Amino acid sequence: MTKIIIYTGLSLPFSEAKEILDSHGDVEVIYKRPIQRGDLNLALKENPDIIGIIDGVFHQSSAVGHKEILNAIKKGIKVYGASSMGALRASELDVLGMTGIGYVYNQYASGEVDSDDDVAVMLDSDTLEALSEPLINMKYVFTNAVEENIITEDEKDELLAIAKETFYPKRNYAQTLSASNLDASKKDKLIDFIRQSPDIKKEDAKKLLHCIKNEI
Repeated sequence: MTKIIIYTGLSLPFSEAKEILDSHGDVEVIYKRPIQRGDLNLALKENPDIIGIIDGVFHQSSAVGHKEILNAIKKGIKVYGASSMGALRASELDVLGMTGIGYVYNQYASGEVDSDDDVAVMLDSDTLEALSEPLINMKYVFTNAVEENIITEDEKDELLAIAKETFYPKRNYAQTLSASNLDASKKDKLIDFIRQSPDIKKEDAKKLLHCIKNEI
């Protein structure tokens, strides 16, 4: 039996993660809350074959260390990363054996983004519900809005500047649009577009789980 440990709950709720992986055959999947420093050392005692890192803490506690991940890889464990902390660490450790997946990983790996602030969100510690909007999602949506001729490149730059200047726990679409110079009509069109746009961190999390599912 293959044992898998997945750190998620924020980008992708446990219930939705289980719909993807638990439908597979001879596997045992353990779902854990967003990873923090020290968690991997404890996880190794459970002898997993695969570890998937999606969500992790940034500012509330110490983030998972590079050495922890490398230690797991050296023990022959396949370690995957996507969406949030997983994408960040994978971009730093892909040459050393960690596998990165998805849009957010590619943004970090290419150097398009280089700060953990781009994926940081405020969360409800009990429900793991996101209480703010990650900058990486906003960048994805606003870039697509330019391609759909909803806003101009200059307007996108203004929106992203406002979002980036906002402390991450208070970052959201409503605040960003309210502080912008967009006229009412354009704001309405953009709001409709935002509502129809995918949550890229969530989509990346699903890709990671499907990738693991195809590997086992």
